[in-house]
Amino acid sequence: MSFQLPIVMAIVNRTPDSFYDKGSTFADQDALLRCDEVVAQGAGIVDIGGVKAGPGAKVDVAEEIRRVVPTIAAVATRHPEVIISVDTWRAEVADEAIRAGARLVNDTWAGHDPELVEVAGEHRVGYVCSHTGGVVPRTRPHRVHFDDVIAEVIAETTRMAEHAVNCGVPEQQVFIDPTHDFGKNTFHGLELLRRVDELVATGWPVLMALSNKDFIGETLDRPVGQRVAGTLAATAWSAARGVAAFRVHEVAETVDVLRMTAAIQGQVAPLNTIRGLA
Repeated sequence: MSFQLPIVMAIVNRTPDSFYDKGSTFADQDALLRCDEVVAQGAGIVDIGGVKAGPGAKVDVAEEIRRVVPTIAAVATRHPEVIISVDTWRAEVADEAIRAGARLVNDTWAGHDPELVEVAGEHRVGYVCSHTGGVVPRTRPHRVHFDDVIAEVIAETTRMAEHAVNCGVPEQQVFIDPTHDFGKNTFHGLELLRRVDELVATGWPVLMALSNKDFIGETLDRPVGQRVAGTLAATAWSAARGVAAFRVHEVAETVDVLRMTAAIQGQVAPLNTIRGLA
């Protein structure tokens, strides 16, 4: 079997207040153009969300559906070869999104709505099992503590993965996500990377959402707009240790990092070799 690079999941936010893109894809046409761009750059999954992860203006179910479902339907038509993911913690939103063409549910709030995984199972689509330490959606962590953050992440995400399969989610379409920054501080985020081998050893495909996160900003003392280098360093480290997918803002740069990492490991060949060979 030929080696495949880790999957790149591109972030497309249908929100006016995202921490990184500041609403650049809130308008319908801007979102579609961004989807076209990231697919051209090599994204295998396009993750579309309608609610900012952190605190902010309230977004009800109807508004979240209005933001994400038409975009999902349009992208499904434009790019049928790409997996569309819906980033939501609400079962009602996921149901409508799947009917519009989504094939993966990215539950970043760790089963806060217990019916969400059931919806994924009923439709036989993929599911991302995350870990938040019980934090309520759209809230920030406060003085969090784990006796062993890796042990807890593994216990929770693998339990959820098994539950997802029991609900009907195809086993090969389940990811576990340690969920950096959600219910965790910077020291936890670094330990998740340091011990990533333990996550990979569970046998479940690991998805990591590292892109421009606060744990990178605090580690390097960089503001949001200056975290790309730190993100790519963490990506290379994780890819070399078997992480299967990365949720990212910078798609082209991530694809290059993944290919370079794989080439160093001897898993893929260089794309264009002429130096010293002629």
